[in-house]
Amino acid sequence: MISDAVMTNAYNEVWVKDLYPKTDTGWIYMIRNILLDLDDTILDFHKAEHIALAKTLKSFGLEPSQAIMDRYSEINQWHWKQLELGLLTRKEVLVGRYRQLFDEHSIDVPAEDAQALYEKNLSIGHYFIPGAEELLERLYGKYRLYLASNGTAVVQHGRLESSGIEKYFDKIFISEEMGADKPSTEFFEAAFSAIPDFKKSETVMIGDSLTSDIKGGIASGIHTVWFNPRGKKNETLFSATPIIPETEIKSLKEIDALMLEL
Repeated sequence: MISDAVMTNAYNEVWVKDLYPKTDTGWIYMIRNILLDLDDTILDFHKAEHIALAKTLKSFGLEPSQAIMDRYSEINQWHWKQLELGLLTRKEVLVGRYRQLFDEHSIDVPAEDAQALYEKNLSIGHYFIPGAEELLERLYGKYRLYLASNGTAVVQHGRLESSGIEKYFDKIFISEEMGADKPSTEFFEAAFSAIPDFKKSETVMIGDSLTSDIKGGIASGIHTVWFNPRGKKNETLFSATPIIPETEIKSLKEIDALMLEL
């Protein structure tokens, strides 16, 4: 049925008859712009983080025990949440997580030194989320792809170079370079202003973070897809401000068909 409804205009842009509302000039477009998160959507950040952190701790003569690694993860998540809420600056997050970890374990190492070495280790190498590289290959040329990341610029550029995926994206939006972080509307509006002939109705944000990717996408008025491969519960549903994605997927393989339904 869908094939009978599909037609193209003079620019070979696909429209879907009867599936989308009419405008004064014809049928509205399907999705044209895809904003993709990087960490834990395209690249496996947790694996890269674990390896980089272990190397960093060992460099300072510290044994990366499971207890220390787990505690770092807890502290790190808390600090990034504070950034998303606008309660901490990026520098406070990056250095503060190490300062807290070292204080708790009576480790006499400057937090700034640990952060610098960690960033260097993290920017080397890459690990793909299953199916991510193949997804980019399939989407490339069919849609305008944009990377939207909250990561540190030097780290993300290093990982992009290592993975060789920068070629797939029309533009790279990294919060440190944008002057704003997801989920702020400032981040998204700055990205939108850099996209030619931009329309919110033709744009989707795909990412694994409810509080960053999805919250920001919703507030900015675009489509949202929550990538949730581990089937995590949406803990915001019973809060005063629930974050409800337009769509939820467990596998990147679902994206191709989904783009025709939004």
